[in-house]
Amino acid sequence: MSNNRFHPSVTVAAIVEQGGRYLLVEEETPEGLRLNNPAGHLDAGESLLQAVVREALEETARAFTPEALLGVYMSRFRRPQRGEDVTYVRFAICGQVGAPEPGRALDTGIVRTLWLTPDEIRASRACHRSPLVLRCVEDHLAGIRHPLAALVADPTLFEPEIKGGGAAGERGPG
Repeated sequence: MSNNRFHPSVTVAAIVEQGGRYLLVEEETPEGLRLNNPAGHLDAGESLLQAVVREALEETARAFTPEALLGVYMSRFRRPQRGEDVTYVRFAICGQVGAPEPGRALDTGIVRTLWLTPDEIRASRACHRSPLVLRCVEDHLAGIRHPLAALVADPTLFEPEIKGGGAAGERGPG
């Protein structure tokens, strides 16, 4: 049996639309400035909803309120000159944001936030950080929504179950 288990990178993305425009961030990357949905990596010990609220706040300085799961997406990114080959699993969650929090700085690498129309997003495809930027906007425009209840965070995420230390015959929840 091989120990070479596949480890995709789990990310979350906030899909926010107001008045026909979508909230994007312009960020610094090794390829130059790129546009992305407010997005980032899932951290250990946090739920998907906690992660998307945190990432949206860090990247936009706005509080994000999740409303629905847009979808679960996979993509692959390769940067051969750096030996990078990463498969991403993105949980896209749509919702609303509040006003920018006064005095709150944007996360390192985020240059600014933008509100773009779908046509502007389509026209800027060459500057997207991922093919999922436009795909998520198109799916949102198509009305795709799934209940947030589909995103389950078992309590063991926050208080891990300890196995192997109990008395003979004890069983954890199953």
